[in-house]
Amino acid sequence: MIAEICIYYNTVQCTIMPDKGAEGMPRHQLTTSQKTANTIQSIDRAINVLECFTSGRHELGVTEISKLLELHKSTVHGILTTLEYRRYLEQNPETGKYKLGLKLFELGNLVQDGMDLKVVAGPFLQRLVEEHGETVHLVIMDQGEAVYIDKRDSHQSMRMVSQVGKRLPCHCTGVGKTLLAFLPEEQLEAVIREKGLARFTGNTITEPAALKEHLREVRQRGYAIDDQEITEGLTCVAAPIRNHTGNVVAAMSVAGPSIRMGREKIGGIIISVTKAAEELSEKLGYVK
Repeated sequence: MIAEICIYYNTVQCTIMPDKGAEGMPRHQLTTSQKTANTIQSIDRAINVLECFTSGRHELGVTEISKLLELHKSTVHGILTTLEYRRYLEQNPETGKYKLGLKLFELGNLVQDGMDLKVVAGPFLQRLVEEHGETVHLVIMDQGEAVYIDKRDSHQSMRMVSQVGKRLPCHCTGVGKTLLAFLPEEQLEAVIREKGLARFTGNTITEPAALKEHLREVRQRGYAIDDQEITEGLTCVAAPIRNHTGNVVAAMSVAGPSIRMGREKIGGIIISVTKAAEELSEKLGYVK
């Protein structure tokens, strides 16, 4: 017999880091024997030039690149001129040296925009459900509500049952409070004003001042707990997910029957869900 707890409710600077061999040259620079019939030498050399730039080498001149790649200066100059024309490089008018250009920044943003949050988050959700045996959620905010966009179900006989696509209030859910906590003040005020703070259980926070103080604590500790605030008998731990801009764009949570969510288990979930959220944020381009 299965017992189910149900809830009812009507863009990045692109810095190219080369993989270097023992000689300090980009490993992608192919030797003659490694090149295939399909390799276009001019494109290969242009990519090698771009990969000369690292976090420790922001600006490089013709001579420096020529030495790094063991290419003639005239060849390097031609590549640099072309890359500058196409905005992949910019030249410092004072030093004559080159740095990575805005075109790479634009392409980097396209990569970020093309990342499917659900696809990137999938392995982390699976890891959490396998580690704790409780239901795991991935949630975003839309129009002031928490929208469940993906989940991994617990296989235990007593478990939380949820639905992808479902909308829930933010003020009484772990994921929702996590998303509210990092909103600008004016947006938070708008959500409270438009959505209200309805009571669902005796633990629901219904006063704006109390909610704001609670959200301040959520920001400080980096996670939120729903202690039977939307449904009696349900406890949830949630953590924020950031994108490459540092903004919180989603939240992930582990939720289960309160009878199983003792202090020790909650402590372990806090550690693992915040760690997973941080690692997922890094996958999305976030750098602390």
